[in-house]
Amino acid sequence: MNQILTLTIALISLYTSIGYAQVTPGRKESQMKYHMYVAIAGEQKILRYALNPETGALKSVGEVEVDGAVGPLCTNPQQKYLYAGLRSTKKVSSFSIDAETGALELINTVDFDSDPCYLSTDRTGRYLFSSYYSAGVVGVNALDGTGAVTSPHRQWIKTGGHAHCVHPDRTNQYVFVSHTMPANAIYQFTFDETKGDLTANATERIKPPRGEGPRHYEFHPTLNVVYLANENGSSVTVYDLDIDNGTLSRRQNMSTLPEDFSGKNSCAQIHIHPTGKFLYITNRGHDSIARFVVMPDGSLEELSHTPTEPTPRVFNIDPEGNFLFAAGQGSGKMEGFRIDPETGDLTSLATYDVGEQPMWVMILKFGKK
Repeated sequence: MNQILTLTIALISLYTSIGYAQVTPGRKESQMKYHMYVAIAGEQKILRYALNPETGALKSVGEVEVDGAVGPLCTNPQQKYLYAGLRSTKKVSSFSIDAETGALELINTVDFDSDPCYLSTDRTGRYLFSSYYSAGVVGVNALDGTGAVTSPHRQWIKTGGHAHCVHPDRTNQYVFVSHTMPANAIYQFTFDETKGDLTANATERIKPPRGEGPRHYEFHPTLNVVYLANENGSSVTVYDLDIDNGTLSRRQNMSTLPEDFSGKNSCAQIHIHPTGKFLYITNRGHDSIARFVVMPDGSLEELSHTPTEPTPRVFNIDPEGNFLFAAGQGSGKMEGFRIDPETGDLTSLATYDVGEQPMWVMILKFGKK
């Protein structure tokens, strides 16, 4: 009997020492991890940050050297792998992602036929799409079971000069490739996810009004609506997506600039808030983020302009929609903003030195509350 009592006391002592007896019933610690990756082309590296989801503060946790001027970044849908386009050396590197720490481990690096300016995967995570500004091409590559991008290209489709953005709609059936001036076109493709093939749509391309130059685009999270940031026209165009045929039809166009601005400007990236309530676009020249409210039917109303670091080429929004980070290509600094959930207004929080030629910002969330 004494031996049983002694053993019981020892077990209670053991549980207490490792913390089990101190856990409050019903209380759960947050298991969310937010990892940020910033591509720095001029220094050939990817910076890693931990993001505090409550305050928006960043903590530098490391960097990864790469074999070239790194530009576009993307992940597969499960966020197990990260892909980086190395524009100066015409390569793509594949990395595995540690969900706990955000650390990247190189899987492989393969040669491509030109310098990729945009990367995305299909919704199954089996294929990588890429577009090529100088070559005027859209490519498709297979991704193997280890997450590695394979070479050569499965498809290498000539479109037109200044091909820019490429990613699939939420059904994984349609892919668009936007082209800035002088091509000034949006190419329309259907996608067969079982074969990994892009096929030109019956309406192969649409031509916006001269001078617009569609650069990047975003799908609305729930509506069949697509938003195009026009680099050369300093405007945003709302297109309706015919979900049965995979074609776009123009609905609305709005300037991204204040009425009293008369200087030179070009638009860069575009991102929609996770709620679908707000749309943001960067102005290079006016050096601002243009903010629009998204109406229930997907149309836009202009709200405001927020000053940024010089030449805000890249920015992104965290997955919960609480914070926005914009990097200035002209300053080598990145500014963090808090997003007002009711109005979409941006309030500056902090500025970080990131380095020469920031080219991409990506924020990933792992775990649940």
